[in-house]
Amino acid sequence: MKTRAVILAGGEGTRLGVLTAKRTKPAVPFGGKYRIIDFPLSNCVNSNLYDVSIIAQYRPHSLIDHIGAGGPWDLDRNSTGGVRIYTPYRSRSSAWFAGTADAIQQNFAFIKRGKPDLVLILSGDHVYSMDYDMLIQYHIDHKADVTMGAIRVPLEEASRFGIVGVDQDNRCTTFLEKPANPPSQLANMGVYVFSMDVLNEVLWEDHLQSDSSHDFGKDILPRLINGGSRVFAFPYSGYWVDVGTVYSYWKAHMDLLTTPPTLNLHDASWVIHTRSEERPPMRVQRGAVFEDSLLCNGCVIEQGAKVIRSVLSPGVYVQSGATVVDSILLTDVTVGNNSVVERSVIDKRTHIATGCHIGTLDGAGSEGKIAMIGKNCRIPDAMTMEPGAMVGCDVIPADFTSKVILSGEYIQTRRLPNEL
Repeated sequence: MKTRAVILAGGEGTRLGVLTAKRTKPAVPFGGKYRIIDFPLSNCVNSNLYDVSIIAQYRPHSLIDHIGAGGPWDLDRNSTGGVRIYTPYRSRSSAWFAGTADAIQQNFAFIKRGKPDLVLILSGDHVYSMDYDMLIQYHIDHKADVTMGAIRVPLEEASRFGIVGVDQDNRCTTFLEKPANPPSQLANMGVYVFSMDVLNEVLWEDHLQSDSSHDFGKDILPRLINGGSRVFAFPYSGYWVDVGTVYSYWKAHMDLLTTPPTLNLHDASWVIHTRSEERPPMRVQRGAVFEDSLLCNGCVIEQGAKVIRSVLSPGVYVQSGATVVDSILLTDVTVGNNSVVERSVIDKRTHIATGCHIGTLDGAGSEGKIAMIGKNCRIPDAMTMEPGAMVGCDVIPADFTSKVILSGEYIQTRRLPNEL
């Protein structure tokens, strides 16, 4: 059957703090050299799906630059599919997307071109490796109207997800979106296969419902299940994470560093494709120490520096005597002489000067205790950032009024936009 994949990539990702101040959540860097959207995109091409539409909305520029014509994923094609990015537009009868279902409905005229038999709908902000061909075959074998990917999650986390009830044949009997008291641990992964005629009908019905939030989890799936449609859950047992919070983003990176890694980026049978920059080889000087870490091309680790359980993106420069532990440093970050960065996330092109102490390993078991610094910042000498402190984008030394940034404090630039 002819299948078209649609990736929803318009999420604002407010809980990721400064990481999404200037980019949409699916465009957030991950794992040193990737973006989050690389995972569903690579899953598509590894599953031999080469007809992909991406629906963007919030700050799509970084995403559009990254995807380009789709070459790194072998999606730079026309007659045989390819990748197309759809951004919001105003017509006489449309507005900004009200929900996930509304995003599909507003672009449905484009999605149904070519008359696909099935539509695979994916969230663009989850990290996982999945063979969609198995999901599609499961959908066909069960003569389903809709099939959703489902995974068991810890009960204490289940209230963050849509929770599915199933019978002995995995046919869905109930669906509760983020219930306060989850009745089970089977969670919706945000991966759906719809038969085209079913999707066409249910989207239009939902569009006409004035009291609907136009969301698949809140409205579409419960309505289909309660109406007796053949909705099935496809059981998935691999690695899957919604990096929707600062802690889950940090924890997913730490998962890459376990032995063996919980998510194996070195699996030659399931390559995660991305757009890479041309950088020189990594350089580690004599006397430097690095353990259980991922270091990308262009990184320089000077003599006497230490990098422990951390992920360094291309071009990161760790100067002599500096220490980086349990941290994520994005592209072209510099850590100055004798500075310490612990349990922190530092965004692109930020320079941390000499003798700073960013974050701490104290209280490592608690969520929210991650120090964060946004893009293009200049942190002056001898600054201290407590765990849970945050510095916004484009902050310079003149924006600081103290040498200590307390936990929960958020420092932003005082410059006007035209001064940046």
